[in-house]
Amino acid sequence: MHIVSLAGGIGGARFLRGLRATAPDATITVIGNTGDDITLFGLRVCPDLDTVMYTLGNGIDEEQGWGRAKESHVVKEELAAYGVEPQWFGLGDRDFATHIVRSQMLEAGYPLSQITQALCARWQPGVRLLPMTDDRCETHVVIEDENGKRAIHFQEWWVRLRASVPAQSFALVGADTAKPAPGVLDAIEQADVVILPPSNPVVSIGTILQVPGIRDALLPKTVVGVSPIIGGAPVRGMADACLTAIGVETTAQAVLDLYGPKLIDGWLVAEEDEGVALDGVRVIARPILMHDAGAAADIARTALDLALELAR
Repeated sequence: MHIVSLAGGIGGARFLRGLRATAPDATITVIGNTGDDITLFGLRVCPDLDTVMYTLGNGIDEEQGWGRAKESHVVKEELAAYGVEPQWFGLGDRDFATHIVRSQMLEAGYPLSQITQALCARWQPGVRLLPMTDDRCETHVVIEDENGKRAIHFQEWWVRLRASVPAQSFALVGADTAKPAPGVLDAIEQADVVILPPSNPVVSIGTILQVPGIRDALLPKTVVGVSPIIGGAPVRGMADACLTAIGVETTAQAVLDLYGPKLIDGWLVAEEDEGVALDGVRVIARPILMHDAGAAADIARTALDLALELAR
């Protein structure tokens, strides 16, 4: 069985750990969001790819859900002592090594997909991890504050501002000329089913779907999604701020409507959201809060079973 999953962030990574546990014999290809990628201190940082890689490779800081376990921050403190900006984005010493290797390989001419494969050779995540594109795409956010209306990198809005300044719009810079990374379209074509984890529908999965060719490749496939919203609130993070910016309510129903029946065949919602419905989509309500690894595996099994049933 070949499963494809689109993922970004902590929720996506934890769901994938559950999916791998519940389908250990399946071939799982993960298409990771790279719209969050940013260059800091001369190094290329890919937060979502690394979160998936560290989580599935047992190197993640479990408490915060991102970064390395047993981390230290000596380099960060030294950079701050020199007054080097930005000081609002904290990279740990162990994490720096990943970004140094990635940046050296980029400088040598390797594409991001090959670099990700090389990094995963150490971590052995048990899935094939592909960036959505080898091309440089970055999510920018249009805001208006005391400095006027301007566009800033998504990470500045998300990490420094904590989404406290309302976003007026999002733009994936570079998407118009981007191409899916090698292997992405082939993996989708060969997939028996596609599963969308409870990742941010706007700036994680929504970003991946903006890469030309990916959404179209998914349309003929059986796609099941897990709602990132429970009872009108995000499971984690600030998805509500992202949804508000594009004029979408923070509900399981609204996110399903956003994805639409052409893309989604099955939708897994929380028991609190029973009653969500959309013509052409099979909706089932189950406990979907990933409070531990066992719960994540149960949720993944429910989503996978629904997908396999719909694919028959």
